[in-house]
Amino acid sequence: MAVASVTAPIAGVLDAGVDAVASVPRAIGTWIGVHGENAQLRAEVARSRALLTRARIIAYDNRRLRALLRVRDRTPEVVIAARLVGSTASSGRRFALLNAGRMQGVQPGMPVRGPDGLVGRVLESGPIAARVLLITDPESLVPVRRTRDGVAAIAAGRGDGRVDIRSVDATNVRFNRGDMFVTSGTGGLYAPGVPVAQVDRNGMDSVVATPFMAPDALDFAVVERPYVPMPPPPPARPAVP
Repeated sequence: MAVASVTAPIAGVLDAGVDAVASVPRAIGTWIGVHGENAQLRAEVARSRALLTRARIIAYDNRRLRALLRVRDRTPEVVIAARLVGSTASSGRRFALLNAGRMQGVQPGMPVRGPDGLVGRVLESGPIAARVLLITDPESLVPVRRTRDGVAAIAAGRGDGRVDIRSVDATNVRFNRGDMFVTSGTGGLYAPGVPVAQVDRNGMDSVVATPFMAPDALDFAVVERPYVPMPPPPPARPAVP
């Protein structure tokens, strides 16, 4: 009895140790199982994020395309809607490449615009591609007018992604931050009313403005036939006495 009483605690400890040792493989198996499930969950989350990102990109492209289609549908002079495959900046020059050319009816001198505003004009046209001179190029000059009062100006490219708005008909013309300018149609080529740029800060006679249409953010554009102003009406005949 005494021996049994003495050995009983020891046996209990040994039994507990055996149970603990036996539980180690189970714990390891459980950890491996949980770790595997976590890895699967992380992989599923990564796939879901990739699908969500792709869906957002597709939705964004669809919105841009719908906006461009609205421009095409309300502009009878559209020649073609095409993809801008890239814009380049070399020594201050600003060009973009259009994946449509003479075979699609694209000719030098045709205006190019996006859903938000004027992009530029076709400079050179090959069989299946064309080079576009952007309105931000130093050689680009676009006749514009201020939307709130019709003040005439010129939007001249700066070569840095922006344009200078210069008054043409008067001196001491004040420009305010937020003034919006659209094409005036003066001289032909660009149809009147196409958004061009918005003034960055207050100034006199010449100010810097940011174009509404950023070529770097544009995937598609429409090419239009050059605008030809209507001839002025003939002078009225003098009244016969």
